[in-house]
Amino acid sequence: MDFNLSEEQHMLDDTVRGFIAREYGFEKRRAIKGSPEGWSRAIWEQFADLGLLGIGIPESHGGLDAGPVATMLVMNAFGAGLVLEPYLASAVVAAALLRRAGDSAHSQDLLPAMAAGNTIVVLAHSEPQSRYDLSRVAASAESRAGDYVLRGRKAVVTHAPTADVLIVSARVAGNETDAAGISLFCVPRGTPGLVLEPYANLDGQCAAEVLLQDVRVPAAARLGPDGEALAALEHAHDAGLAAVCAEAVGAMKCLLDTTAEYLRTRRQFGQPIGRFQALQHRAADMLIHYEQAKSMSFLATMRCLEPDRDERRRALSAAKVVVGRACRFVGQQAVQLHGGMGVTDEVSVSHYFKRLTAIELAFGDADSHLDRFIETGS
Repeated sequence: MDFNLSEEQHMLDDTVRGFIAREYGFEKRRAIKGSPEGWSRAIWEQFADLGLLGIGIPESHGGLDAGPVATMLVMNAFGAGLVLEPYLASAVVAAALLRRAGDSAHSQDLLPAMAAGNTIVVLAHSEPQSRYDLSRVAASAESRAGDYVLRGRKAVVTHAPTADVLIVSARVAGNETDAAGISLFCVPRGTPGLVLEPYANLDGQCAAEVLLQDVRVPAAARLGPDGEALAALEHAHDAGLAAVCAEAVGAMKCLLDTTAEYLRTRRQFGQPIGRFQALQHRAADMLIHYEQAKSMSFLATMRCLEPDRDERRRALSAAKVVVGRACRFVGQQAVQLHGGMGVTDEVSVSHYFKRLTAIELAFGDADSHLDRFIETGS
């Protein structure tokens, strides 16, 4: 397998990393995080100007259709910058879902606006009892006089407060755990009965509980065939999983560099603490975990579009196990090697640690993916 980047990919990598270095420094991010919105519309518009919002969108709908490797490069850079904007939720997951499940009307309506930065679309799927099981949906959609009435609750919907449109999953048939019977509906912000309870996640990104209180939408709001949304949800989930693995690699690299610099400059007993062999061993272990995670992120990127469902899920679960465990190890070691200051808000280490902790849980934790890896291999 050729891991060399093309000239266009090198240009994209340089462009995104240069933008993050210039426009998304630690103090700038702190100001964005402390704002009432928790993200920056101005930064989002600059993402659109750079073409980043169209990477996963077909050229026929105003995007670049640059593929998973381009998404990986962007997410590497965004992990380094601890980007707070809803790129993963909208430009990766929702775009992948619309490409898979949306008909021509929905695609024509939403995808060009998403690529231009005018519309943010977020998937609202997880529920309090789902525990990473994509087929576990209790929210209901009742057909009534040519419309659908949605009822239920969606939990920890990251970036829901920023969304102009929510793609909501609801069951039209079957029991709560059935694979069949799940449909998707586009619900614009402000629709009567759609209630958001916003809050900030551990890592500072905004999220919300989404309540569906007799939300009435027209039949035209449904995405794709009735009751057949699970396959599209799985593909979008896997695209997001690969992207978040790439983000983790970018964040871990910054933690490694920051920790190495601290070990070189922090002095104790008349010498840099990096000369102490015990600390050298811990730094070396951090590097090993990072390199393993980087390799598995490549695997996730190359396999996230694999048409064979079991092969795709097995590869992505293997990647998430390794990356998730690396997130925890590298984050914890970085905090410990920095001492007490490693948990303070004033230094970047604590922010990277929080984001890596959130990534370890996102799209399924290491234990759930280890179970899935075993299941798909049996």
